[in-house]
Amino acid sequence: MSEHSFGRPGPIYFFSDAHLGAAVGSTERVRWLIEFLEGLPDSIGGLLIVGDLFDFWFEYAHAIPKGYFSVLHALAKITARGVPTLYFGGNHDFWAGSYLRDEIGMQVSETPLEFTIQGRRLFVAHGDGLGRGDSGYKFLKGVLRNRVCIALYRSVHPDIGIPFAYRLSEISRRYTEPRAVLLPKLVKGIALPHIAEGAEIVVIGHVHEPAHFHLKDGEFVILGDWVTNFTYGVLEGGKISLRRFKPGGSPAEIVEPELSAGS
Repeated sequence: MSEHSFGRPGPIYFFSDAHLGAAVGSTERVRWLIEFLEGLPDSIGGLLIVGDLFDFWFEYAHAIPKGYFSVLHALAKITARGVPTLYFGGNHDFWAGSYLRDEIGMQVSETPLEFTIQGRRLFVAHGDGLGRGDSGYKFLKGVLRNRVCIALYRSVHPDIGIPFAYRLSEISRRYTEPRAVLLPKLVKGIALPHIAEGAEIVVIGHVHEPAHFHLKDGEFVILGDWVTNFTYGVLEGGKISLRRFKPGGSPAEIVEPELSAGS
């Protein structure tokens, strides 16, 4: 995987999994997300949105899903300030594309990326379909991102296609493994292989379980979500931390690192 450049001098912020449009979590979560975005410091070096900002997103030729104006407006104000902003398509919104680039001003990536930022080598991905196994999902992911599949879906009227997609998104959230079972799997299956390949910090979303592991040869950050946890990452001076947003201008709460899972 080739290495990419990103950002400007200043702290880099990461967040993921707001699932805008889903009727889950706190009723105030959209307002809090906007408060977080509008409160990002002038010194910010860049913003990485690591997937599933939307519970569903699809760009038709002349329409986009409604209901996201306030958050998109907040993001457009950030990019208008010249802040580099990169969006990773998640498993709920991987059909992101030209609207977010051309109208909002964000860079968009459909794949994981490697960066060197502040002297640290990072691997950043939404997190779905990484590691070994889960071949059925990986096959489905390839089918859904196929140009023919996209063209066929675009031929369906939005008033039919969008409610259908929201229903599928709701079903997909029903199964989760316990944290004590899931996190060690992710350390072994995702973090350690990429650290062995040279990454110093591995950052993912997708899981909704915020965690920060200090491993033998690197760090593993799972960003959590903006549904119930309201967590985000900050890379500043080469050090990464996981924080919890507090509304109303209160200082962020630092999420304590997990005990080392070993490597």
